[in-house]
Amino acid sequence: MKLIKSHALGNDFLLVDEAEVGQGRDVSALARAVCARHRGIGADGLLIFDRRGGRVTMRLVNADGSPSEISGNGLRCLAAWLAHTGDGDTIVVETDAGRKTLQRLGRASNRYTFTAAMGQPEQVALERIRVAGDDVEAVTLRVGNPQCVVLGDVTIERLNTLASALAVHPRFTEGTNVELATVESPEHVRILIWERGVGPTEASGTGACAAAVAAIAYGGASRDVDVESPGGTQHVEWRADGLYLTGWAEIVAEVEWLGSADARV
Repeated sequence: MKLIKSHALGNDFLLVDEAEVGQGRDVSALARAVCARHRGIGADGLLIFDRRGGRVTMRLVNADGSPSEISGNGLRCLAAWLAHTGDGDTIVVETDAGRKTLQRLGRASNRYTFTAAMGQPEQVALERIRVAGDDVEAVTLRVGNPQCVVLGDVTIERLNTLASALAVHPRFTEGTNVELATVESPEHVRILIWERGVGPTEASGTGACAAAVAAIAYGGASRDVDVESPGGTQHVEWRADGLYLTGWAEIVAEVEWLGSADARV
């Protein structure tokens, strides 16, 4: 089985063509095997794509084998591979969170920069959630997937305690991605991410979008803002017709998977 290793600001994915996966394969087991950092190839998720009949589709499985509706960075990783193999400057991908259109802005070697139209944020609300005996004010919303943003101090300690607890809190029946965010200026937001089904990640495209929405709606940020995470900075614009996410993705390698954990069911 051929897989493509790609990452966007350190948020890494393994891409595989649907034809390589075949019928009846346990994709949850496959994702856990190939994404394992020490016994597999290593990635935050497995992205299965299909490119037939002029239509591109993708589905995402997290490193723990759980499904995810979309990843902004995974979307760019797929677009980078499609551009690398001959697709044009405009790439349209059908996801479980709807159709997403990406516009290529540039290329430097195997690194491609895109702006992706991510759609409107939904169900944006400010609420108080009780976590470990304390009431925490959080911004909850959907950016194709569930998000929870806590504005305030951004520390590793809070990521490992507060964010990890919120990710599996009963308030979120599907689980949620969590961002700790601080507004350093109207044009700059800094975040740490606890990603559903993965844990801490260096970057998140939908997480950057969610943090931008929270910072704009409740933290005094502008509607045109840089969002910095440990892996680097993405740019988010909240326009009248939705969110636009700009950043790069890089093709790392083509890999042949020889592992045995690909049982059919």
